[in-house]
Amino acid sequence: MNKTFTYIFLVILILQTNMFAEKPPANRATGFFVAIGVGPRLPLGNFSKTTDVGYGLNVEFSYTDNEFIPVFLYANVGFEQYPGSQNYFQETDYSNFHTNALPVNIGARYYFAPLLENVVLFMPIIQASASYTYFQTLNEFDQNAGRNNFLEDSHKFGFSAGAGISMFMLELLASYNYVPDNQFISVDLKVRIPLYINF
Repeated sequence: MNKTFTYIFLVILILQTNMFAEKPPANRATGFFVAIGVGPRLPLGNFSKTTDVGYGLNVEFSYTDNEFIPVFLYANVGFEQYPGSQNYFQETDYSNFHTNALPVNIGARYYFAPLLENVVLFMPIIQASASYTYFQTLNEFDQNAGRNNFLEDSHKFGFSAGAGISMFMLELLASYNYVPDNQFISVDLKVRIPLYINF
């Protein structure tokens, strides 16, 4: 998992370096932003039979310019952990069961016209992305079960779609995430910081 995380971090770093390599044309306004998000993960379907509510955190890089505002392109990488369900432990020979996930998403976000803009700027947002997730599941059994403990690794592709409200520097976003056998709802509170803005 450490090798995978290092590889993904290097890819994002290279992409960011390439983005800043050349200045945009003088008549083009651009913006690069970084956001940090954290929140709960609610398993659905078969995934909810083995796991309880988890948590996740992510780092996101986004870009827009005056040619396609109010659309922002983004990429994020995160870490998620899902503890095993107590009911699952009672019904099986498991003594410990939890899943770690390393998701990577690439997508687009659309900002609607503000609902309020006098005191605080409130903008509805929607987004959609393609996703790749590396899963690592720990399987530990009772000593009397006669089974060997093991780690299970898997790589899965999926998609995500969400909606929320933005004050631009602060966002609250709920998303449905489809990954085969690992569907979940994520809720994230994000803080967004501009890295570079050119008018």
